[in-house]
Amino acid sequence: MGTVMARRNFGSTWWGRAWVDALEGRAQIDPNRLPRGRTYARKGQVGALEVTAGQIKARVQGSRPVPYRVTIGTHRFSARDWETLLDTIGGQMGYTAALLDGELPPELAEHARSAGVDLLPGPGDLWPRCSCPDSADPCKHAAAVCYLVADEVDADPFVLFLLRGKGRDELLAELRARRARPPGAEAALDEGVEPEDAFARTPGALPALPPIPEGPARPLPLPSDPPPGSALRTDVLTDLATNAATVAWHALTDGPGEVFGLSLEEDLARRAAIMPDVTVLAAHAGMPVKELTRWAIAWREAGRGGLNVLREIWQPPRGKTAEARAELDEADLPGETVVWRNRVTRGDVQLRLGRDGRWYRFARRSLGWVPSGPGSVHPVDVLS
Repeated sequence: MGTVMARRNFGSTWWGRAWVDALEGRAQIDPNRLPRGRTYARKGQVGALEVTAGQIKARVQGSRPVPYRVTIGTHRFSARDWETLLDTIGGQMGYTAALLDGELPPELAEHARSAGVDLLPGPGDLWPRCSCPDSADPCKHAAAVCYLVADEVDADPFVLFLLRGKGRDELLAELRARRARPPGAEAALDEGVEPEDAFARTPGALPALPPIPEGPARPLPLPSDPPPGSALRTDVLTDLATNAATVAWHALTDGPGEVFGLSLEEDLARRAAIMPDVTVLAAHAGMPVKELTRWAIAWREAGRGGLNVLREIWQPPRGKTAEARAELDEADLPGETVVWRNRVTRGDVQLRLGRDGRWYRFARRSLGWVPSGPGSVHPVDVLS
């Protein structure tokens, strides 16, 4: 039995995938030609690509012995376009620093496109030519080369700038010059100060901290799905980002003790409490959905103490439950008051004493007994 070869995909990085998406979408290339080109590219019919400013060259093996010559011209930015793009980069905090470090932020694609200087191919941006007799535009050989550009972008996303007319070195040189001297500045560059003078200066007052938000923010949608085969999932990444934002917000509002140093069970309940559906989390944790839902309710209603008193049965010292029993006896509730260990029950209301010395009110629900509010040192407080 022969070996089944894995299907060849194009674009293993965010930028490579973005090239393919633009090629198959907004570039408006004949959709009837792209599938045949994709097949040629997957079969390894394309020789080494040569990418220069505004041009892509390659040789593609077709049905004839001599490979066909493919040249794809690309729309090059004008001087005004480059000014717009450089202004866009400089207008976003961190873009210049990232590019100078050799990184290309994914968000730059959308900002550049909004400014009218799209780094990815749009309608009329690609001009394929091939030495084959096929009159189609593009032919399958040129379409194959278009797909293989994704490999070049995977290896070096700065290829996108090169196809618009400027290579990495030229682009970075212009960014360094702009960072050293802001646009429009005519005076000589500030030569700085001597170290001893800098350390002798009196530090200025620290700026006031911004107000704490009313609640943790939801993460923005990812600009694209993770690369195929990466084992990453959009929903999992979103859950992690949501969890991080929630932890940070609670650390600001409640203090770090409420979110740091939790046990595994406590952190599981905390994460479940911020999720609309705990089914997936319960499966990963290896516990019933119903039980994790009760944990989530306990955490939302009463925090760490509510979760602990939900899970633990213990015998308090004699007399500790007397006040709770008296309060339930006087309450207008049906049935008789029953005391069992740290639990005092009457009808559909139950008071539980935690090891933290606080009483927690529980209500009978379809899930079973669940907390219905924060704890208090006096039973009458949780009843009222």
